[in-house]
Amino acid sequence: MASPAEVRSAAPAKWALLPLALAQFICSFAGSNMNVMLTDMSRDLGTTVQGIQISITLFLLVMAALMIPFGKLTVQLGRKTCFVLGLSVYGAGAVISALSPNIGVLILGNSVLEGAGTALLIPPVYILVTMYWTGLAERVRAFGIVSAAGGIGAATGPLIGGWITSTVGWRAAFGFQVLIIVIILIFAMRLKDPLAREPDRPFDIVGAVLSALGLIVFVVGILAADNDLFLSVGLMAAGAGVIAMFFGWVRRLERRGREPLLSTGLFRNRLSNLGLVTQNLQWLLLMGISMLVASHLQVVREYDAIETGVIFSAATLGILLSSLAASSLVRRFTQRSLIVAGFLITGVGLLLLLIVAAVPGAWAFAPGLLAIGLGIGLMLTPSVNVVQSAFPEELQGEISGLSRSVSNLGSSFGTAIVGTLLVLSVTGPADGYVLAMVPLIAVAIAGMIVASFLPGRTTISARTEASAKQP
Repeated sequence: MASPAEVRSAAPAKWALLPLALAQFICSFAGSNMNVMLTDMSRDLGTTVQGIQISITLFLLVMAALMIPFGKLTVQLGRKTCFVLGLSVYGAGAVISALSPNIGVLILGNSVLEGAGTALLIPPVYILVTMYWTGLAERVRAFGIVSAAGGIGAATGPLIGGWITSTVGWRAAFGFQVLIIVIILIFAMRLKDPLAREPDRPFDIVGAVLSALGLIVFVVGILAADNDLFLSVGLMAAGAGVIAMFFGWVRRLERRGREPLLSTGLFRNRLSNLGLVTQNLQWLLLMGISMLVASHLQVVREYDAIETGVIFSAATLGILLSSLAASSLVRRFTQRSLIVAGFLITGVGLLLLLIVAAVPGAWAFAPGLLAIGLGIGLMLTPSVNVVQSAFPEELQGEISGLSRSVSNLGSSFGTAIVGTLLVLSVTGPADGYVLAMVPLIAVAIAGMIVASFLPGRTTISARTEASAKQP
């Protein structure tokens, strides 16, 4: 294992943060920009709005299902190799999506290839940030920029996607993604891998299949609720059973002294576990709110893509302001204070969105979206930093894959739950908006409760030093 000095010497110039932040931006952008293209895409591809929503959820699901095994691959293939390979797969998927003649090809390009590409490239982003910037202050700043890029990507997806769709067409939005990918690739080729790859390191194929299959079946069960409730419950139970088999397999390998896909030791760190839960709930809220409000504005109020996107600029502004300020706030306040405050502010934003459900005019949504942006941006950086800093270098591949998988699983839950409740509404789409808002408010409350169990007196630097001593 490389020493801290060797890792620092491998770090390139300050521009290294640019491709890493851009990569997080474009992947988060891809998860939300299609929300304002629902009517245009469904019309051109001969499908329904629900069909496009399913493709969005499948994109997020593929990311979540593959993030853990692909995070582990960074050890065998190298962090830079996985990053570049992921960008290439993602770019190919974006090209196919732009040229897709029907929903099936769109799912192949967007849901499968872009989702798989994201799962390959995102773990290296967080691993490289952790290894390049070893000091607490500089690491917090780097995570703050990357987290801000992710939040801004998710929040500006509707705005940029809406503008491109209205002025050129929805296919050009995928062209925009290809352009950003090319720019990232140019910078990525100059990155240096701080650790040597280990091609002979064993890879747990059985564990990879079980973990991915379990997550996929479980989320598909949520999606099936609008057609067959019995089937939905059965699929979710089956998915949970496969996930249980995965953990049983992991324990079996560990008892035999073999290396599993995911060490059970990752779940023995209470601080990290709480941070992972908050990450899941944060992205569930962000993507769930994005789909709910975008669907309501387009389907119920009949706003076009650009009008819908402009309304979301309030959330973009909120995330930009709070996430960039998080790097300084994290030195003055504990992570518990910041995350609890973030969930509280987000909850207030949700209540504001609920109140304006019957208010005419789209700008009534702006205060609620601004509050949600401020709240989510405030808690993204401390949650990520706590989880990543809780483990030594040799576990960064595993924890990065687990962390991103948990976050993207939250995104999948958000879009699946909201999409299902909108379809299940039997009294009209306006009531579906109110119905889907209820679980989101409950999630914000749950987030505050979970975050309240985080340490309240210790600072991040103290926790980081303590966690570094763990075996």
